[in-house]
Amino acid sequence: MRLGALYNVLADERSSPRGPGSRNIIAGTGDPPAPITEHGDMTVERYMVDGQLPPVSHYCHSVRAGNLVWVSGMVGMRADGTIPDDTVAQFDIALDALDACLRAAGGKPEHVVKVQIFMTEISERAAINPRRIAYFGEHRPASTLVEVSALVDPRMKVEIECQAVLPDTA
Repeated sequence: MRLGALYNVLADERSSPRGPGSRNIIAGTGDPPAPITEHGDMTVERYMVDGQLPPVSHYCHSVRAGNLVWVSGMVGMRADGTIPDDTVAQFDIALDALDACLRAAGGKPEHVVKVQIFMTEISERAAINPRRIAYFGEHRPASTLVEVSALVDPRMKVEIECQAVLPDTA
């Protein structure tokens, strides 16, 4: 997914659901605009990323406020709704989704400062660790790994979310 093709900024304040002082941004082409809210000198951008699963509740895929980015929890479900049985395959799907949402907000793996992983079988941590190492490389984020009794779908085994700090020029 090319960053230049991701954004379509609509600056017509009259059409914004939040009124004057707000703009809308669309990441991709298939989703409704997400509000951009101005808070003094800082803009908060909310992203719905084309090609990603639609949220199961009232949230967006990622949020950028200034040079800070938060990516919502991504799971191992393909866009067609299928879920592989294997934890590593689910983690690969979730990590690809996390990367797409991070990049939509202007981030890259080296900007991630904190990652949280939720697993239903913590004993499978060693199986996903090579994927984490390959993705983050030498840029080791702070990390929390938690075993949970279940995720939003009982077939899901892993979920990952992150926070990132972008360079001032990003």
